[in-house]
Amino acid sequence: MSTVLITGANRGLGLEFVRQYEGDGWDVIACCREPDDADRLHAIADEAGRVRIEALDVSDPAAIDALAGRLDGIAIDVLLNNAGMFGPRVQAEHDWRQCFGHFDYDIWQRVLAVNLLAPMKLSEAFVTHVAASEQRRIVVISSALASIAATEPGNYFYRTSKAAVNMAMATLALDLKPQGISVGIFCPGWVATDMGGRGATLKAADSVASLRQLISRLSPDNSGAFTRYNGDPLSW
Repeated sequence: MSTVLITGANRGLGLEFVRQYEGDGWDVIACCREPDDADRLHAIADEAGRVRIEALDVSDPAAIDALAGRLDGIAIDVLLNNAGMFGPRVQAEHDWRQCFGHFDYDIWQRVLAVNLLAPMKLSEAFVTHVAASEQRRIVVISSALASIAATEPGNYFYRTSKAAVNMAMATLALDLKPQGISVGIFCPGWVATDMGGRGATLKAADSVASLRQLISRLSPDNSGAFTRYNGDPLSW
């Protein structure tokens, strides 16, 4: 039986990952900040019996260590770093605090904590769990907005945090290669979730199905690559 640990599992892509992996017979460890408020996640767990819900604030390193301790001895085939934070939105919310001249540096630090530091801390805390599995894969959900080659104005917090986690994960792929652990860096596309917004045209179910195919093909040969959900390579 294969096992996946998913962060940010209570909504959007994370919830869809839970639904699809559980539907294929995987054991799922679904992590979110407020399990008591995760009604849709509990509905899946109550019906399935293969979903274990864990409270986790990914920005809290001590909480990550504590979870790793509670899961000691459990092999994790896929460590899926899905939890993410976009920050203020000028277009949708008329909030300029992610725009030059209006930066809120406290928010910028929180975005970096969630999008960059959390996946690295999770990778450190769970590397032995992943190494003990058959598939041995670590995945981060990144974004095409991280591409320096294709950058556009605005969204500084989100862009820099995702560009930074891309570099960290590409480096991690080299460090973990001797252990047979492969690292995937994937853009899910513009998905119709709370983060993606109303203008998005890609459904979460379709994005996740495509991402799962890429994850299943993740190997030492393509470890550390930056790839769009449809398999197209993305420029750094």
